[in-house]
Amino acid sequence: MLCNLLFFFQNSAHVEMRQFVLGDTVLQMSKPTRQNLTTGVVPEVGSRAMAPLLLFLGLLFILFRNSQKKATLPGPSFCLGIGPFISYGRFLWMGIGSASNYYNEKYGEIVRVWIHGEETLIISRSSAVHHVMKKGHYISRFGNKQALQCIGMNENGIIFNNNPSIWKQTRPYFAKALTGPGLQRTLAVSVESTRNHLEKLLGGNDTTTACVDILLFLRTITLDIANRLFLRVPLHEGEIVSKIQKYFDTWQTLLLKPDIFFKFKWMYKKYEKAAQDLQGEVEGLLLKKQQELKEAEKLQDITDFATDLIFAQTHGELTADNVRQSMLEILIAGPDTMSVSIFFMLMLIAQHPDVEKKIVEEIQAVTGEREVQNSDLQQLKTVENFINESMRYQPVVDFTMRKALKDDVIDGYPVKKGTNIILNLGRMHKVEFFLKPNEFNLENFAQNVPHRYFQPFGCGPRSCVGKYTAMVMMKGILVTMLKRYTVHSPNGSTLENVKCNNDLSYHPNESQCLLRMIVTPRKQAEA
Repeated sequence: MLCNLLFFFQNSAHVEMRQFVLGDTVLQMSKPTRQNLTTGVVPEVGSRAMAPLLLFLGLLFILFRNSQKKATLPGPSFCLGIGPFISYGRFLWMGIGSASNYYNEKYGEIVRVWIHGEETLIISRSSAVHHVMKKGHYISRFGNKQALQCIGMNENGIIFNNNPSIWKQTRPYFAKALTGPGLQRTLAVSVESTRNHLEKLLGGNDTTTACVDILLFLRTITLDIANRLFLRVPLHEGEIVSKIQKYFDTWQTLLLKPDIFFKFKWMYKKYEKAAQDLQGEVEGLLLKKQQELKEAEKLQDITDFATDLIFAQTHGELTADNVRQSMLEILIAGPDTMSVSIFFMLMLIAQHPDVEKKIVEEIQAVTGEREVQNSDLQQLKTVENFINESMRYQPVVDFTMRKALKDDVIDGYPVKKGTNIILNLGRMHKVEFFLKPNEFNLENFAQNVPHRYFQPFGCGPRSCVGKYTAMVMMKGILVTMLKRYTVHSPNGSTLENVKCNNDLSYHPNESQCLLRMIVTPRKQAEA
């Protein structure tokens, strides 16, 4: 439109100039007989001055319209590229979770920023979050490709696999393992593993009080449960737990790094080694499994997730890298996130003795002297409300990352194909719906909470495939522990005293001694 206007004005000036110099007849008709010496000069000078002026005004108009268009999405200004540079730097400096909270608090519940120079939306409004989760064109994720290659997730596994077709091909193997018979076995395996580790920790003495590195303790339990459910080969829990932690540190350190970082081998060499160490460990476990399969007389006795992956590789359905990464991901889920979630829950129990009393009374009323069973789970309402409120109040994974695979409109805002999306679920859980959003209180789940307002595992096609298994595992571990023991923190420390980092997940800084808890037999504590 602006170009048409410019063309019109230029042509008008040209026509006027032609008319002015057509000849004496026109001049005489439009002018008196008195002659002006400048009549042949002024029009030419005016036309030359008008073109640059119109061009300048046109450029201003375009810039104004573009600035108005960008301003429809709240967020920092582009400002000649300074805005993208600062916002990306903030993510690298503060971590993904902390930076997302910063921008939502400053600009609102839908914010436009930049990561790697790419437009990125941070969303914490429930209607927009629900829209993204439900749509099939948001099933891809984003992150530095070289980082994902380093940790084995580029087009492998399901956690950060950003190739939709390979992700769709791989996910059914996880779904089969985490539902049906596998899900039915989860509670019994969780109870047995927790009981065995408690006995090992306390020497089988139900009168012993111990000060425990509770996070390490929970990691060994969750790894053992995952092994019993999905792999079933002998392994060294302590060594693998240590390698999982180094792998996770590598994952969150590299995920958003700029490409130039990977130009210098010495800068990321230790991270590459940490990833390779765990990958090598998983390869060794899969080789053990393959050997067991060759020697087995009845395959149905040892069929599990690892078996399905190995057969899929044999039949050419999955690559060797994808099999290794899929096995790695299902093993690290417990020690990586679930163990931290249960740690936060135990800290909250230690801070709220009235909540602990309600939970223990419910456990005793439902289970009596026996262990918890699958048929009991629906009756443990207080336990479930406690788990949900803990995940709402102090989430471990409080955001999820997506990428738009086609143009869309989210809550009235246009979103272009390729836009990165961060769904800030942790903030959403504290700004909408709940009666007491900023405090830990079971009343927040006294009534049914609409699904759109509480999304600890997400929903839609890329929701957490293990959400039901995770809930059963957490219930099994908590009930088994709380039936036997009470926990409290040394020196009365609270969850608020524990220093945490909020990057790829919200997790404690493990250099501090506050991660230890005192475990006391319940009979002794109540005596």
